[in-house]
Amino acid sequence: MADVLKSLNLLETLKESIELNKLSDVKDAVEDLLISRINLAVIGDRGDEKATFINSLRGLGPGDDGAAPSQSTVAPEEVAGYPNPKHPDFRLWDLPPVPSTSPFEPEGYMDRFKFPRYNAVVMTFTQTPQPNSVEVFLEARSLQRQTVYFILLASAKDTEKSLEEKRKASVDVLTSQGVTLPKVYLVRPSTLERFDFPGLLEDMGRDLPEIRAHALLFALPTLTSALVTQKKEAFKALVWAAASLSGGVSAIPVPLVASMVDSSVAVRILTKAQLSLCLDDESVERLARQRGMDPTRLKGLRTCVLSMEVSKGEVKKRLVAAEKDLATVSSKLVEMAMPRHARSASRSFAAMLQALNGAIDEMAADAEKIVAVALVEGK
Repeated sequence: MADVLKSLNLLETLKESIELNKLSDVKDAVEDLLISRINLAVIGDRGDEKATFINSLRGLGPGDDGAAPSQSTVAPEEVAGYPNPKHPDFRLWDLPPVPSTSPFEPEGYMDRFKFPRYNAVVMTFTQTPQPNSVEVFLEARSLQRQTVYFILLASAKDTEKSLEEKRKASVDVLTSQGVTLPKVYLVRPSTLERFDFPGLLEDMGRDLPEIRAHALLFALPTLTSALVTQKKEAFKALVWAAASLSGGVSAIPVPLVASMVDSSVAVRILTKAQLSLCLDDESVERLARQRGMDPTRLKGLRTCVLSMEVSKGEVKKRLVAAEKDLATVSSKLVEMAMPRHARSASRSFAAMLQALNGAIDEMAADAEKIVAVALVEGK
């Protein structure tokens, strides 16, 4: 629910920009959401757990192209960058562990690895956080950086009992060093849907600026049905913004979005949705491989044509059909959706809103089926 409300907050912000005729702000928001530009730093010792965590955030297994290796090929003191294969502007940065030397200056570590470039930083460990890592956390918080988090990565040998003991010991370490309301997220790197990772995403969604929170949401793999719902609601906010620009809301020309006849932006949005919901063949095959399933089993769950391929012809057909069906749409509904000063401006707004929201609903339904089956039937 929190993420749905976050999408509604973004929608209200976009509506306010339209009301104030700040179309450039809406245009920038649409482009930012389509690009999903976000940088996430992962600090900690390099090894199986950290590499698996970085790969899982990108929907990759250890044998996939571009996967982070367990034995890093970069120098211990260097940063390694890992782009998302489907969302190249979502980049994960593997930072070296905070040194355990004494004396230690947290500002020096943060300056060396350019902390301001990252939208969020996660500090990983497999036992308890070492004191200098806590110093970096406290320094970041003193600089009003709220998006820094402690993550306890579970290893293959850990049991739920041992993990809870490690969490308690970690919280004690943070408390002893002056961290108020310490929080340690327990994460199993190979199955992010378990333990605390969904809660971490919820907290990051609150702490990040709205556009960045949605960019992160779009770029992550579909781990749970709840995440599919959150993605769907976020895409509907994006659809509203794009429809507002395309619908002749203002006399100011907006080069990003063409007329309704040119459906290029609609294609971009639905292509983004297909990749974000992990509906393309490559993503479905990868999920099946990771879960030890026959890929045809998961592929057969897709019933929406756009889940399998987003073509300009199919998108245009849906836009034309929506234009013809506008007479059946409640005029009150359209009036409520459109910006107040533009409710008679254009039928394009209502047509794009109806066509794309319908497509998003269908694609999300396919994604929910795939996730549900993979979680129940997969290994």
